[in-house]
Amino acid sequence: MENASTSSLARTQSDDMAETVATASVKSPPLAEGGGLLSRKSSQRMTAASPSGGARNARIRRARSAQLKVEVDEVGSGVALSRASSASLGLSFSFTGFTLPPDEIADSKPFSDDDIPEDIEAGTHKTKFQTEHTLPIYLKFTDVTYKVVIKGITTTKEKDILKGITGSVNPGEVLALMGPSGSGKTSLLNLLGGRLIQSTIGGSITYNDQPYSKFLKSRIGFVTQDDVLFPHLTVKETLTYAARLRLPNMLTKEQKEKRALDVIEELGLERCQDTMIGGSYVRGVSGGERKRVCIGSEIIINPSLLFLDEPTSGLDSTTALRIVQLLQGIAEAGKTVVITIHQPSSRLFHKFDKLILLGKGSLLYFGKASEAMDYFQFIGCAPLITMNPAEFLLDLANGNVNDISVPSELKERVQVGKAEVETCNGKPSASVVQEYLEEAYDSRVAEIEKTKLMVPVPLDEELKSKIYSCKRQWGASWVEQFSILFSRGFKERKHDYFSWLRITQVLSTAVILGLLWWQSDANNPKGLQDQAGLLFFIAVFWGFFPVFTAIFTFPQERAMLTKERTTDMYRLSAYFVARTTSDLLLDLVLPIFFLLVVYFMASLRLSAGRFFLSILTVFLCIIAAQGLGLAIGATLMDLKRATTLASVTVMTFMLAGGFFVQKVPIFISWIRYLSFNYHTYKLLLKVQYEHITRTINGITLDSGFTEVAALLAMVFGYRLLAYISLRRMKLQAGN
Repeated sequence: MENASTSSLARTQSDDMAETVATASVKSPPLAEGGGLLSRKSSQRMTAASPSGGARNARIRRARSAQLKVEVDEVGSGVALSRASSASLGLSFSFTGFTLPPDEIADSKPFSDDDIPEDIEAGTHKTKFQTEHTLPIYLKFTDVTYKVVIKGITTTKEKDILKGITGSVNPGEVLALMGPSGSGKTSLLNLLGGRLIQSTIGGSITYNDQPYSKFLKSRIGFVTQDDVLFPHLTVKETLTYAARLRLPNMLTKEQKEKRALDVIEELGLERCQDTMIGGSYVRGVSGGERKRVCIGSEIIINPSLLFLDEPTSGLDSTTALRIVQLLQGIAEAGKTVVITIHQPSSRLFHKFDKLILLGKGSLLYFGKASEAMDYFQFIGCAPLITMNPAEFLLDLANGNVNDISVPSELKERVQVGKAEVETCNGKPSASVVQEYLEEAYDSRVAEIEKTKLMVPVPLDEELKSKIYSCKRQWGASWVEQFSILFSRGFKERKHDYFSWLRITQVLSTAVILGLLWWQSDANNPKGLQDQAGLLFFIAVFWGFFPVFTAIFTFPQERAMLTKERTTDMYRLSAYFVARTTSDLLLDLVLPIFFLLVVYFMASLRLSAGRFFLSILTVFLCIIAAQGLGLAIGATLMDLKRATTLASVTVMTFMLAGGFFVQKVPIFISWIRYLSFNYHTYKLLLKVQYEHITRTINGITLDSGFTEVAALLAMVFGYRLLAYISLRRMKLQAGN
């Protein structure tokens, strides 16, 4: 009886629902009959009026699909549909289901990855890619091995990082290097990109059947895992400077800048092109935009071969998908793309053309990414539950066979006790799984893939030889490189030099000195001694300050310098001169305001000539001290050690400066001649008091040429030492 009542009630609700829908159809005939067409025409007009209409339509289609699904479920469960919902969709429902007007079918189809609009960071921009001609490069590598030497206290041993890796990737393809942490992905990527050239490397790596050459640098783009960018430059400035330095010299400045704007448009960075990159203490663009800027810095030269080290790390799944779709579009333009990736989503995994799976430096799979699951099922390893393919492969690479079927061969090894270690549930250990996967690949696939690599590249000899050049090609002349690097360095570092903290530090020190030596009088011996102490402090302060500022110069920019020099972006000499001169201009601004405050508050010798001579003397001290800081930083390239050495050196120079000790023992008296504090102090005494006395505190005031010559020798000598240290660092990196 209860069942009969329920059935009757359901029929009554269904009848009411049908009547409601029919009434809505009668009341709203234009919407029911032509609503779909009207909707589509309106969407087309909106698309024509706005470039972002296509993205909005895609979102509308997804909303309709979701709403449609919900309402269909409601019909299936006997819930009455509202009149508004039925009218808005323009659908006619019956008891058994619903029918969809033909003109709405296209709008309600499930959407694919390609229909997803650009992510919020990129706005609604539709990405396009460079289609200009580029030299195709076929990358092949066979039995690649790599070892590192670990030096102990008494012994030295070698550790295998890569063990016989074989594979290939052709133009138009994306090769993914996948594996758990420590499997050798980044090492293999660096080897293929020519970043590691050492005697412990074995095997063969060819580019169009030719070995690696330094002339390939101009055809290779390499995006490191860490985003190495200047935080205070905008997106537009970063790409413009890269274009002016890296693009061929035959292009004009306007053409290079236009290329930078084209890349900004292609990567969907128009919205943030005037935003600073940002860093740890500077607010800037988002992680996805920062990664696209790094990619743009490399594709701006239209490379034939593009390497990327974990480009999706730290990004959400949608932004990561956009990055991979971007790389897929770059590959479709005829370029060869190789990336490392840790654990991609299932959508990302299906975007790859080829896949290399590494486990503890060994090759577990190489082939088409779409065939990887079939291969592991063939050798007896299949997921027992629905899994992301990448998650399944990483579990295997780690030797984790939970929720994975175990081949009979492995079961037999466990049963007969051949496995060294067994897990508590009776499954083989990770080392046994690893060994089985290596043996399976070597016996079933390895020789077949090596045979394929024996086939010559389908290019004629003329194209093959084009990967070599007769000489190194710079994107700009030495003068142009200096000008560009000077401008870039000045824009980047002016924020630090003219920060409120630094300005407050300098001016507050000047005011305190002025108050302590307020209107001092040098005409009496006591006042002269007081002013001599002030001059010595000025010599120490402007010797100490530049040293500890310059120490950070090269250690902080080491990653950027290595990255840009590896791609032959500029000459080291142009960078060094531009870097030191741009800092020099910034270093000389604050001392002027410092002396303007101190000089007149302390009532030093009131003469225009003496005032400007005092400024020049302080400038000479600053330049010499800056050179010492550059030399220490470039030689050690370690901030802790450099700071320690600089502290000891500056303290020694201060003590030997001629104020604390007048009579220094002969065997150590030579130190004072290495002290820029001593020479600066002596020059300041001469400028202020040569008309009063010839000797002050045991220091004889002579012509001053010796002190000027000593400071000039320090200016150039310290900088020469810093340049040699940078050159040596570059040579060591290339060995």
